[in-house]
Amino acid sequence: MKHDIFFSISQTPGVAGGTPSEKEMYDNYFEQLKHADRLGFGVGWIAQAHLSTETQKSNSQPVVPHWQGEVGLCTDFTQLALESFRATKNIDIGSAVVSILASGGPIAQAERVANTVQFLSRFDSTRKLHLGFSAGRFEFMARPYGIKPRNEWEKAAWKALRGQIFIEASEIFLRLLRGDTVNSNTVTKTVLSRENFRSDDDWLEVQTAYQKYSPNSDGSKPSQIMIPNRYNFEDISIVPNNWPRERLQLIVGTHDPNAQKFVNSFLPVRVFNLSITAPKIIDETHERMAEFYHTTGGKWHRSYMPRTCFVFINDEPNLSESEKSMVAKSEASAALQAYWNALEGTIDPEKVSKAANNALIGNCEEVAKQIVERFHPEDTVMAWFDFFNHDSARVCRNMSAYMEKVVPMVNKMLEESS
Repeated sequence: MKHDIFFSISQTPGVAGGTPSEKEMYDNYFEQLKHADRLGFGVGWIAQAHLSTETQKSNSQPVVPHWQGEVGLCTDFTQLALESFRATKNIDIGSAVVSILASGGPIAQAERVANTVQFLSRFDSTRKLHLGFSAGRFEFMARPYGIKPRNEWEKAAWKALRGQIFIEASEIFLRLLRGDTVNSNTVTKTVLSRENFRSDDDWLEVQTAYQKYSPNSDGSKPSQIMIPNRYNFEDISIVPNNWPRERLQLIVGTHDPNAQKFVNSFLPVRVFNLSITAPKIIDETHERMAEFYHTTGGKWHRSYMPRTCFVFINDEPNLSESEKSMVAKSEASAALQAYWNALEGTIDPEKVSKAANNALIGNCEEVAKQIVERFHPEDTVMAWFDFFNHDSARVCRNMSAYMEKVVPMVNKMLEESS
């Protein structure tokens, strides 16, 4: 089993009260990153966001209207990645995740990534950049870059179409990173049909909107709708061209099976997953990737799909083991309630309970047992310690308890069971 770590750098009010300044947030991040490096975590995954969450609350279509503070301060992963590499010795750095629809789109993002790996190779000869990419969780971050409906039928189809825009952007992004010369005429076309929609009614709404613009002569509804390219350009390729591509590992952040297969038609692209994902979906993803993972990436391995997991561990001094367990559960409940309240404006006991059931909560022994029970021995656990917790010293102590006590317990239990 492998152990990575996730850094949210989320500038929100902590459960203990108070919101740190931006400087304090980054001071905390680098303190925790350096500690993670010393402890031996494999990859430090950094959450990336774009634009102010606070400002978007005044928009006509706020995405997270109840969120307090900023969902994330890292708005330029490539710059922070280089600073993070310079501040550490062994840990790899990854993005969780970069939106290739925002910040200039897939072309600009491909250039940034190539340059970052090139610059990394100038002062480090072994470590990798793990580039997680997706459409982005929050739509408002991509809207200023033109990622919004252009007409009535695109508006009607938007939930399905946004995923197809990501497919188009992914092809451009990956082919440029591969070293191709690309123009928009050579990019796979977007064609919507019934299979893109969850219900007949959803598809009918799109057909009706499109029919008003381009009716069939016989009055029938279209069986397919061709969507014009979102990105239009003549031949381009990126520079630098001769950069160490073996130092870049790509990971896609989507549950869409078709997208997972599509991106692997270009380059080896691994998959992100969350600990709250149903076991059935996790198993299906591994089966699919074993078949479709790009051949140049070698054989698919379970560790290639890191799984994000909240960790609420308590190993504080002067507490009995039962007290540590009780306090950890209380800390987890407070943090998860604050999260759902910020995300949706309500505290849903069912969602809090479900999240708690998938988090790692308790003293060291309890957390170790939960890991063995819930994860496959070949999984990669991406542990999240700074969740609504701005006490950096405490976060570091939790990290130490996990790597110095929990992980050895896990290894011992796995050895005894094998």
